[in-house]
Amino acid sequence: MPTENNKEEAARSRDDITFSSAASGLTYSGPAEVAQPVEAVSSYGVRPVHQPGPVVPATSIEFPDPEIDEDHPAMGHESRWREEIAGARRIVVKIGSSSLTDDEGRVDPNRIDTIADALEARMARGTDVIVVSSGAVACGMGPLELAQRPTDLATKQAAASVGQVLLAQEWARSFARYGRTIGQVLLTASDAGVRDRARNAQRTIDRLRQLKAVPIVNENDTVATVDMRFGDNDRLAALVSHLAFADALFLLSDVDGLFDRNPAEPGAKFVPEVKSGKDLRGVIAGDGGRLGTGGMAAKVSAARLASRAGVPVLLTSMDNIGAALDDAQVGTCFWPQEDRLSAWKFWVLYSADASGRLHLDEGAVEAVAKGHKSLLAVGITRVEGDFSQGNIVDIVGPDGELVGRGEVNYDSTMLDGMIGRPTSELPDFARRPVIHADYLSTYSNRAQLPS
Repeated sequence: MPTENNKEEAARSRDDITFSSAASGLTYSGPAEVAQPVEAVSSYGVRPVHQPGPVVPATSIEFPDPEIDEDHPAMGHESRWREEIAGARRIVVKIGSSSLTDDEGRVDPNRIDTIADALEARMARGTDVIVVSSGAVACGMGPLELAQRPTDLATKQAAASVGQVLLAQEWARSFARYGRTIGQVLLTASDAGVRDRARNAQRTIDRLRQLKAVPIVNENDTVATVDMRFGDNDRLAALVSHLAFADALFLLSDVDGLFDRNPAEPGAKFVPEVKSGKDLRGVIAGDGGRLGTGGMAAKVSAARLASRAGVPVLLTSMDNIGAALDDAQVGTCFWPQEDRLSAWKFWVLYSADASGRLHLDEGAVEAVAKGHKSLLAVGITRVEGDFSQGNIVDIVGPDGELVGRGEVNYDSTMLDGMIGRPTSELPDFARRPVIHADYLSTYSNRAQLPS
């Protein structure tokens, strides 16, 4: 049995010591028997690597104050749909690249904290929130020491693979201040284009929501190719809002709202409400900035795409996120179209992968686009591609214009022998419409970019 004297001697042998290294500037404090000099490796501090901050518990839940004055033209707007957006129970919030990074292309923890604060305040009202986060490529630029956004696919994918990790890390840290968990959902255009995969993504997002986690959605830039991209995360956000049955979509970037031209130009007028395409006449929208791919033109297109699905949209700056999520009286409000497409027809037009093309004569275009009739073999002039029964195909007019899309009832080989023939001349097994009207969707009211 050890005596009291033995215990005191053993305790003295483990007295803490402090060791300092002048070379590294680091200090070690601990038990004497394990004390070792601590020096950083030679590469430490050479590259601008991301250093995650601590999780500091939040002490309150409130909306951040807007960064613009109350008399700014983007402030103080009211409408029926703004009230609907303010009270929406399920929302999608898209955050632009410039809102997540600093001037050197690194993840900005302070900006992400501001966003998380506003989102948590909205969730405290009982709203389900889905985040579409841009910035994977931008956040990977700083650590990889890339001076400007890469243009070749391999470097973009490399930057995205670095940035996606850092973004997820910062989103997790920021929401952890509220005891909230996040889940990352990476999508490609092919995921949305195949019905089963789109449903899987839908179920994942919905289950995360049910488990009180925040879904953080981003395009999977590490594997997406040039031909299989959404193009920008504004469009991705519009498709996610449809996929998740959202009640409202917020498009947040570095712009206070929609102006009829560059707001830096003299005489630029603010556009508070976009009720239809008529409100966009004369509007000139620009392209993306240094870090992002989606400029104002992409945001307007995405907003109109969401409105086609029956989802109202609020477009404003990330600096106004508190006011946007609170009463929605800031920025530009895009009203949903009254003749909203069904979920299936919206998916066919804007998400589905097309396996081939059917070229039509003028009479057939008139029948399907304006008469809402089924497509018959007699109106088809050419079949393009190799497809099977049940595939989605594009419908093209005489001048090559895209008329719509639909689910075809015959494979391409069989359809080749039916081209231009009246139904009465076809055998009994081939007298069904090539595409039934219920499975045909046209672009007759397709959202167009402002010119």
